[in-house]
This record gives sequence, C-alpha cells and structure tokens, in this order.
Amino acid sequence: MLKPRSWLPWAAALVLCTGCAGMKEYNPVTLIEGKGASALSDGVKSYDDGNYDKAQKSLHSALEQGLSLKSDQVKAHKYLAFTYCVNHRERPCREEFKKALEIDPDFELEPAEAGHPLWGPVFRSVKTRK
Repeated sequence: MLKPRSWLPWAAALVLCTGCAGMKEYNPVTLIEGKGASALSDGVKSYDDGNYDKAQKSLHSALEQGLSLKSDQVKAHKYLAFTYCVNHRERPCREEFKKALEIDPDFELEPAEAGHPLWGPVFRSVKTRK
C-alpha cells in the first residue's frame, strides 16, 4: 500500500501530461533560432543527402530570410562553400568562405572538414589572406 503522500507526485505528473496530448508539435530549434533556421536545417540535410542543388537553394533562402545568429550565418556560408567545391566551382566556394570569415574572423573548419581535399586547400588559402 502506498503512503498517502507518495502518490502525489505521480498524480501531478499525470495531470500535467494529459494536457500535452492535444498540443501541436513544435521544433524547439526553430523556436530558438528564429527566421531562416528551418531553411538552414533543410539545406544542411540536403547537403548531407548529396542533393547539392537543393542544398544551395535552401541555404540561400536561409540567408535571405535573415538568420539571427552569426553562428548560423557562418554555417550557411560554410555549407554553401562545400556545395560549390564539390561541384568544382572554386571561385564561389572561395567567396562563401570569405563571407563566413567576414562574419567570424576566428572561424575554423572542423578537423575532418579541414582535411578535405576539395575545400580544405581553398579554405586555408582564404584564411591566410585575411
């Protein structure tokens, strides 16, 4: 048999959870990051899926919508650079890295990214000219 007060937390949890059933599902990342965050997320996912044209469209859209966090702006430019580099378009790849570095001069690629044979040398070249 439960003590009279031991059931109280369980009852409170049950009451709180019953209100959750009818709630609309929200993406907390989108709520925190604001405008353009969904397009940024879509762009990164499209890039990861190898759909570089779709990634470019989503990433440009994210930037046009006005990403509020500088880290998100840098991320969008970084992934745009990646999409251009994998398509052997060095000039726009270089330009996107320049834009990322203008936003955050301390920006660095992750170690695995920095060693990539297509965009690693391009990034290092842009970084040393800053």
